[in-house]
Amino acid sequence: MTGTSSISNGSVTFDPYTPVLANYYTPSAYLRSDLESGLLESRHGERLLALPEALLRGIYTGLEYETGQAARLVLRNCGRMWGKEFFRRFAQELSDYYQKPLAELEMGTFLQSLRQAWKAHGWGLIEIDWTYKDQGVLVVSIRNSPFAAVTPPHFKRPMGFLEAGLLATWFSQLTGQDLLCVQTASEALGAKSNLFVVTAAARLKEGEAWVDSGLSHEQILEKLLQPS
Repeated sequence: MTGTSSISNGSVTFDPYTPVLANYYTPSAYLRSDLESGLLESRHGERLLALPEALLRGIYTGLEYETGQAARLVLRNCGRMWGKEFFRRFAQELSDYYQKPLAELEMGTFLQSLRQAWKAHGWGLIEIDWTYKDQGVLVVSIRNSPFAAVTPPHFKRPMGFLEAGLLATWFSQLTGQDLLCVQTASEALGAKSNLFVVTAAARLKEGEAWVDSGLSHEQILEKLLQPS
């Protein structure tokens, strides 16, 4: 793909010889499979793992049977490890592709890459709401989450501990701060999307208790935004 634009003296000019890099995470280019060997890997050469719905559903029910309430902690810790590895890979892939550190990427490129990476891995459609960034709170929305889709129906509260752990670690790595994430709405319970709030760990230490007590996403957000 070629063609770019620049603004000079109020006019827009196009340089057809400057290459514009395409979306790195385009599924047709990013995902590579070999039917004969059964291998699935990224264009960067990292092995990928396909998780069938039956296995995901079995993880939920098996952990609940074996560990009871501790299943939440197990899933969150697994999510934290997953998030650390995903951030390392995301930063490496984009740095190699754009030939610059992740911190020097334009915000638009960074956000678009995150959306496309999430989609390419089959984790749904992610959007970040920056409305409350000045108050130190981010709201993350994920639609069509495969993890929410397999949540056993007897759970009556959001159970996205795996994704919450991933997001907490991912944003902690990105910002260099100790952040926590709590899911406040779930598609499995009829919400239009899965909502997560991300903020400093100390501010969100009662977050899971708020969810357990039945507070809505809006009510939890209101608590977080109250002046301390």
